[in-house]
Amino acid sequence: MDILVTGPSTPIKGAHLQISGSKSESNRLLVLQALYPEITLLNVSDSDDVFAMKDGLTMSGSQVDVHHAGTTMRFLTAYFASRPDIEIILSGSFRMKERPIKILVEALQSLGAQISYVEKEGYPPLQISGCKLTGSEVSLPADVSSQYISALLLIAPSLSNGLELNLTGEVTSRPYIEMTLQLLSRLGIAFTFKGNEIRIEPSQKVHPVEMAVESDWSSASYYYSIIALSEPGSSISLASYREDSLQGDRAVASIYEVLGVKTEFGKDSIRLIKQGLALPSGLSLDLRDTPDLAQTIAVSCFGLGIGCELTGLHTLRIKETDRLEALRVELGKLGAAISITEDELLLEPSRHSGDEVSIATYHDHRMAMAFAPLAMQFPIRIEDAGVVSKSYPAFWNDLGKLGFKI
Repeated sequence: MDILVTGPSTPIKGAHLQISGSKSESNRLLVLQALYPEITLLNVSDSDDVFAMKDGLTMSGSQVDVHHAGTTMRFLTAYFASRPDIEIILSGSFRMKERPIKILVEALQSLGAQISYVEKEGYPPLQISGCKLTGSEVSLPADVSSQYISALLLIAPSLSNGLELNLTGEVTSRPYIEMTLQLLSRLGIAFTFKGNEIRIEPSQKVHPVEMAVESDWSSASYYYSIIALSEPGSSISLASYREDSLQGDRAVASIYEVLGVKTEFGKDSIRLIKQGLALPSGLSLDLRDTPDLAQTIAVSCFGLGIGCELTGLHTLRIKETDRLEALRVELGKLGAAISITEDELLLEPSRHSGDEVSIATYHDHRMAMAFAPLAMQFPIRIEDAGVVSKSYPAFWNDLGKLGFKI
């Protein structure tokens, strides 16, 4: 489904939206709930990825298809491998079969897991024979997807010998690892994280507890972009957010302050206000800890007519699509002067001129949502707009509440 998006005819002021729970927190807590049924969850994300996780955890057959859900693929690989008597083939979409998983598989095999490749070595689908994992120490590179690391940390408290995880090299996406550990901490699970070594004690118990999932900061980033592209005085309130968030993408608040967006924290919400500040000529950001913000920031900078140099983006090559290449092509359609390398994006100050442009989304939810705010300046067509259901199914409806015409 392609849609034409047009911005509001009047300024956005005083609007309020309730954003669904964080996909990242929800999927971590769902795995922990499967291990510890004493946990009760509130405000769980309604995204496709989370539905895929729920379906996988309640599987009734011999095969689980996670579709495009990369987090679900990584977390379920570890979960199924550690559950005795489970026999499962874990598969996904065509793109999922192109996304590497060998590092996680080898780490689990070193702990005693029985996993083999159904098709291409190093990639899904996986044949998993669940068993008791008796190994207690594993090393893996720290500059790969943090989801590999989190997948191991989530099952670690249930292992009879616990887990000592040694990370080699510089850690990528550290906030996502910290999120996993802090969720364990809130459940009373003991761990140590010193240098590049994480130790989780064995066979830990959890007392009955109710956990509320904070709303998703990655989803909030699109509203930061909308307000950044709005006139001074524009504002919007979003719920439910905490100033002491566990989510790395909370950094969007400080990043967009430079672009004129002030964040006011309330009891259970944030208010975004556009200030009449002079903009910088460009931004220079290392996004190794927050790579999911890269598309939104790049599009915002283009819309504001300023440049940006974004680094630390090597993990974007193996997401739902090659996000760096997708940004280069789609921003290029709009007249952007843009170049990319293996891990960085360079955008020169440039403006859109010409007629309506159709933006391809490449089966990537963040491409659709990152480009939508440009409708504040000119009509923009979004191809395969339904792809937003992967993380934020209500996105287009929520834009409609702000006065956007969809």
